[in-house]
Amino acid sequence: MDRGEMLGRLRANPSPWDVIVVGGGATGLGVAIDAASRGYATLLLEQSDFAKGTSSRSTKLVHGGVRYLQQGNVSLVLEALRERGILRDNAPHLVHDLPFVVPNYDWWEAPFYGVGLRLYDALAGKHGFGPSRNLSKAKTIDLIPTIEQQGLRGGVIYYDGQFDDARLAVNMAQTAADQGATLLNYARVTGLLKAGGEVCGVQAADAESGETFELQAKVVVNATGVFTDSVRHMDDPDAKRMVRPSQGIHLVLPSDFLPGNTAIMVPHTDDGRVLFAIPWHGRTVVGTTDTPVEEESLEPRPLDEEVEFLLAHAARYLSKDPVPSDVLSVFAGLRPLVGSGDDENTATISRDHTISISRSGLVTITGGKWTTYRKMAEDTVDHAMAIGRLPERECVTRGLRLHGYHQNAAAFGGLATYGSDAPRLKDFLAQDAGHAEQLHPRLACKRGEVVWAARHEMARTVDDFLARRTRSLLLDARASIEAAPEVARLLGEALGNDAEWQQQQAEAFCSMARGYVLGAA
Repeated sequence: MDRGEMLGRLRANPSPWDVIVVGGGATGLGVAIDAASRGYATLLLEQSDFAKGTSSRSTKLVHGGVRYLQQGNVSLVLEALRERGILRDNAPHLVHDLPFVVPNYDWWEAPFYGVGLRLYDALAGKHGFGPSRNLSKAKTIDLIPTIEQQGLRGGVIYYDGQFDDARLAVNMAQTAADQGATLLNYARVTGLLKAGGEVCGVQAADAESGETFELQAKVVVNATGVFTDSVRHMDDPDAKRMVRPSQGIHLVLPSDFLPGNTAIMVPHTDDGRVLFAIPWHGRTVVGTTDTPVEEESLEPRPLDEEVEFLLAHAARYLSKDPVPSDVLSVFAGLRPLVGSGDDENTATISRDHTISISRSGLVTITGGKWTTYRKMAEDTVDHAMAIGRLPERECVTRGLRLHGYHQNAAAFGGLATYGSDAPRLKDFLAQDAGHAEQLHPRLACKRGEVVWAARHEMARTVDDFLARRTRSLLLDARASIEAAPEVARLLGEALGNDAEWQQQQAEAFCSMARGYVLGAA
């Protein structure tokens, strides 16, 4: 997947495209895969990098949603559990089972959560990841040695899924490209084209070259997440607000706060959300909050009260109380919730997806959750097919293996997240002794992975590599800042950019990354 090649495809494609997708997060990438795999000429444009926003800032879970079951939204849970199983089947190199323990401190919790989680198992049916069961106090401590033991009565264990969100997004972009789609990051849509009052394409600008384009399409899909209303207002300046952004933050702690391979789930916190403490890439991720926000941003910042909330709640359930100096990184993301306009608490807004078609034919897909991206895409392309008067073709993504598919990727060790690309990457690293060297003592990635990301994964900036092609920024923000100059040098050389560009890149990344270090923003 090469950006120059993609730009060449864009210039050479005869107009109009069948489908133009605006937005390169999970939803937009899913739509591009679905449309391209049905044989439609598909173009995806992303203003920044793939999964730069919400889609790289999740809780790293592929799950049915225990909280949605509590809310009585059985249909959403059923759909999510089914999609959870499909995603594990299609991307086993990035999606795996994860046991969760719900600790019990009150007498009623064991029977209450035990029954609820058995219902969760029943809804999963053949897509289940494992049976839930009640645990004794001793077994709970055995699974989670760092659990707060004062007042502990036992626990309930159940199984859900875990994944690497940004790596999956990269593989989804590669899958769409494999299916014939053209994808371009750093290509902002600046306006919509209309003919006879109907949307017939987009205006776009390449951020790297400054080149502008007028691109015709039979149908345009708006899949821009928290930026949904910005694109809708290009179509209709008077369109009513659809999205209610909600901010969630996560703290990343050393693994000794939660050793082993079992996560903690607390079903109800003070703000009505579920609290998770999860082992991930050799760290402990604690989250998440639910804070309504008014303005969307590609780089949202955690609020002091959110950090205090998570530290306080983590301390209730962990024997070692985390303090700010323990935090390796803190990251924030915005959820594109679809509100009715009078919702006061975003934690109660449904996570169902919504498809809206404007009078001029703009197809908008928003809401939903990572786990259900495939079904969201299927529904969206079904609508787009009708709006664009495209030949009717069935969705084929239910059994479409994603790029990197490998059933035993763990055998590749530190390169496991690359899946079936790992052997080629391993050979590439072996070609140059410098490529095989570790990038930073506290980061697992190799120098050669920077070059690989530039050549094969459309990484264009230091942020692209350290935040999304690898997860270095989230795993250790300070180490990432220290590694930035070397990443800029390697990336600059791979892309043919000079020393001035390299310096600007390192400085821009460090300025941004300090927002991931508590007390340094």
